[in-house]
Amino acid sequence: MDFKVLVSTFGLIFLAELGDKTQIAALTFSMESKSPFSVFLGSAFALVCTSFIAVYGASYFSKWIPMEWVPRIAGVLFIILGIFYLVKSK
Repeated sequence: MDFKVLVSTFGLIFLAELGDKTQIAALTFSMESKSPFSVFLGSAFALVCTSFIAVYGASYFSKWIPMEWVPRIAGVLFIILGIFYLVKSK
C-alpha cells in the first residue's frame, strides 16, 4: 500500500467534502431523524459506494478515454445535472 497516496487522497477528499451538498444533506437528515447514527452509517456507506464506482470506473474507462477529455465530460455532466435540477424544482 502506498501511504503517501493514501494520505494525500484522504486530505484532498476530506477538504473537498467539507461544506458540500452531501454534508448539508446529511446534516438535514440528521436534524429530522431520531436516529443520527443511522444517518451517519447511510451517508458513510453511500460515500464508500460512490468512491468505489469513481475509482474502478476510472481505471476501466482510462483505457479508452484520453485524460484531456475527462474535465470536458465532467463539465457537460454538471451542466446537464444543473438543468435537470432547475427543471425539476419548478
